[in-house]
Amino acid sequence: MPQWPKLHIYMCSHADFRALIPDMELVRINRKIFSFFLTILLSSLLTAQTPQTTTAPSVSPTSAPDYSGMYSFLRDGEFLQLNVENDGKLTGFVSRYGDTDSDRGVFLEQFFKNASLNGNSVSFTTLVVHGVYFDFQGTIIRGEGKNPNDEAYYILKGKLTQHTTGANDKVTDKTQETAFKSFPRDVASPQ
Repeated sequence: MPQWPKLHIYMCSHADFRALIPDMELVRINRKIFSFFLTILLSSLLTAQTPQTTTAPSVSPTSAPDYSGMYSFLRDGEFLQLNVENDGKLTGFVSRYGDTDSDRGVFLEQFFKNASLNGNSVSFTTLVVHGVYFDFQGTIIRGEGKNPNDEAYYILKGKLTQHTTGANDKVTDKTQETAFKSFPRDVASPQ
């Protein structure tokens, strides 16, 4: 008959038990880590088992034109910058010379407060700078340029309204039909 080892039973307090197994906290931590990784593994397996329905991206075979770039503005040396972001959002700004006594000849930049691009329809409103802001409503059309590196490859055509706040907070509006030509892309883009 096999000889069994003798089993000694000792009465010990909770503190004594911790002294016998000093790495008990390590066991708890390892158990938590194991549970975490097991949860991740099971989640990924369940996700892999679930049939995925994918929809084709809504990109047409002919991609939309990229209207981003610099366009002429009201006077020589002034320009309008359009940026069509990846999500189709339109951003940009107007760089122009100041017209008032306090800023005459100073180059001012007026970023778009609101802007939209829907197909080739464009609208924007700039922020107010020195009491002036602009509203534009129009379209982008192809110009006489043969390729994007030519001037007037695109033309931003529409109605521009300049709102000016003068003395006694009186606002005057000046509306005009405009045709802003695109600058050549190689000139408009920093190299």
